[in-house]
Amino acid sequence: MTDKIFEGQLALVTGASRGIGAATAKALAARGAHVILTGRTAKDLEAVEDAIFEAGGNATIAPLDLSDGESIARLAVAIGGRWEALDIMVLNAAMLGTLGPVPTIDGGEFNRLMTLNVLSAQAMIAHFDAMLRKSGHARVVALTSSVGAAPRAFWGAYGASKAALEVLLQSYGEEMRNIGKVRTAIVDPARTRTAMRAKAYPGEDPATVKEPEAVAEAIADLLASDFETNHRLVLQG
Repeated sequence: MTDKIFEGQLALVTGASRGIGAATAKALAARGAHVILTGRTAKDLEAVEDAIFEAGGNATIAPLDLSDGESIARLAVAIGGRWEALDIMVLNAAMLGTLGPVPTIDGGEFNRLMTLNVLSAQAMIAHFDAMLRKSGHARVVALTSSVGAAPRAFWGAYGASKAALEVLLQSYGEEMRNIGKVRTAIVDPARTRTAMRAKAYPGEDPATVKEPEAVAEAIADLLASDFETNHRLVLQG
């Protein structure tokens, strides 16, 4: 790419060690943003960071477990001590969980799924709200799934988490609508070549679905536009 439209801006991407998160981090860095890469595995984050550096971009890795609220709080303190404002936050990290009938959902796994897919997103918003408000053009994007809006048999746990995430982010967008410059958006990437999709559809030919880079480019283009808060972008599957 291209134009450095995000030059001087700070971006944070969760789940940035692989898939859509990694591709999005690279796309934002290519456009000039300094990207904070979060994820559980330092080695994988380092690989993404190296790729960004090799392409002439800038990034900082921040390994952490998003299911630990205290870790998120510490991350916010660390980032806030170095930068004044956060301009872009992409909430991408999620787990699929076990697909199956609602009566058979394992309570322990469901709790972990909701913690990562929903509670961690709320914690990220809560702890970075002050930095987002200090940006003159802050944008928060959350990745969703079609099953969050259109329930599907055997996808109850994952779908419930995405539905909750959407309501959470959109409520924040409405709260910010008239009192700040923070805008929110939901992105449904549809059929994309990721490890999560491979787990959900083990018999699918990966070559028949788009690569994460296509989603990343769409997210970067959205963030570069002047969209209205609570915009919804659904990509072609």
